[in-house]
Amino acid sequence: MSGVIVTGPPKADPRDVAALAAFGVATVSEAMGRTGLLGPGIRPVQQGVRVAGTAVTVLSWPGDNLMIHAAVEQCGEGDVLVVTTTSPSTDGMFGELFATALRRRGVRGLVIDAGVRDTQELREMGFPAWSRAVSAQGTVKATGGSVNVPVAVDGQVIRPGDVILADDDGVVVVPRRRARATAEASKAREAKEAESRAAFLEGELGLDRYGLRDTLKRLGVEYRTYEEYSEDAGEPS
Repeated sequence: MSGVIVTGPPKADPRDVAALAAFGVATVSEAMGRTGLLGPGIRPVQQGVRVAGTAVTVLSWPGDNLMIHAAVEQCGEGDVLVVTTTSPSTDGMFGELFATALRRRGVRGLVIDAGVRDTQELREMGFPAWSRAVSAQGTVKATGGSVNVPVAVDGQVIRPGDVILADDDGVVVVPRRRARATAEASKAREAKEAESRAAFLEGELGLDRYGLRDTLKRLGVEYRTYEEYSEDAGEPS
């Protein structure tokens, strides 16, 4: 497998990244029309952490972390390293030493469609990671790959410079050119949710706030008393 290391790709505006960092993964995905999610298989190794940054992408051979070493040189302040492999892998391709080098360069976290190890050390040093697996299985450094090329994770294409947002709910990718519009849409959605939250605190029901009673009626869902239901169902009273 040959490859390429692309240097200096364009990145999302740091102001747009900072704006997106104020919102959760679920809010941002909803604001983009329920798109961008990497899927439930990519999970955090820590809890209570949210990061947002620009993607540096890596395409590696399974069980081989050579290209992660190459990618470290391409990483800088505010980046998130995104790693995937040419075929499914759960090997522990990333650990404490990589995290040490990346944190020194200002990298905000890791998203890897493979395995990580040294998870206790990653938590203790405060380097957040989202991975497909946790595995102590080691890797080799023997096969070429690519850095800063488009990659795919769970059907989502991630390009270098796109915004990666990750929290306890998972990971979402925001295309670089949509970052500002998505931040604005997320802000509007959160404001709307704040209004609904206040209404629910006052006792309003979602059935009424969202006009769902008409939806139930249209779908043929009926209200029946227990006695009516029991009689129709032949249940003993």
